[in-house]
Amino acid sequence: MEKANRTSLVEGFILLGLSTHPRLEKMFFVLILLMYLVILLGNGVLILVTIFDSRLHTPMYFFLGNLSFLDICYTTSSVPLVLDSFLTPRKAISFSACAVQMLLSFAMAGTECVLLGMMAFDRYVAICNPLRYPVIMSKAAYVPMAVSSWAGGIINSVVQISQAMALPFCGDNVINHFTCEILAVLKLACADITINVISMVVANVIFLAVPVLFISVSYVFIIATILKIPSAEGRKKAFSTCSAHLAVVIIFYGTLFFMYAKPKSKDPLGADKGDISDKLTSLFYGVVTPMLNPIIYSLRNKDVKAAVKNLVFQKHFLK
Repeated sequence: MEKANRTSLVEGFILLGLSTHPRLEKMFFVLILLMYLVILLGNGVLILVTIFDSRLHTPMYFFLGNLSFLDICYTTSSVPLVLDSFLTPRKAISFSACAVQMLLSFAMAGTECVLLGMMAFDRYVAICNPLRYPVIMSKAAYVPMAVSSWAGGIINSVVQISQAMALPFCGDNVINHFTCEILAVLKLACADITINVISMVVANVIFLAVPVLFISVSYVFIIATILKIPSAEGRKKAFSTCSAHLAVVIIFYGTLFFMYAKPKSKDPLGADKGDISDKLTSLFYGVVTPMLNPIIYSLRNKDVKAAVKNLVFQKHFLK
């Protein structure tokens, strides 16, 4: 009872960030700020062209617009806090602000996991069943698919974060991370976190394993169909429509699996290196991946390039 009363007084956390490595903070501040601006510009342009250019009113670009919006929301929920932590050693964050930041970040990550699976299904139908593509991927189908992705990510986030923030936290309130990352927060709990671990394992199966399995099976059928195309030019064109999505999937899921599935070192001498590795991996996932998505997936696409030029021309002409 005494411990519970003591933990109920905890009103916030301290974000350690890279305060133990001050030389790295200035370099990463400039680097992350530039990347964040590129994220806003690249994904913002993609959202605009998918809205205002009627030629891009297709399921694939609708999903891409959602993906870009997700990336902007995800980075905005964490990057300003990361940049502030580089300028303020041992940055303080309130209990409620920590919960909100985790809620938004976790929701965006879960939504993107499901959305990438939906995008794989879109490519599967487009290549393996092109004649029925307009019927299967009608607006009445792809809009609910996107909505269900958002709903699933948000519901999962509410469940995971509410369970985490309901735990009692003891005297140590220092989070060895840039932001309020759920695994780092759970380490500070002074209660049994078995339920939290089980809940996260179930969520990882649903939002990581199932989509990856679905994407893998989809690409088995896609590759088998492409190999049956008689002309080399036809095969090349079909592969080009999937290669960008596949690259995004590998970067996104590969980083997530590395973050949450890699074994932790038991060597105390390597703990510091392990902490830095975890932080930088999280940073890569949170900043580099959203920056690469529009470049890999869309900005090199001929349709998007034409739409961007048309948007710039119209804006200049109206002036």
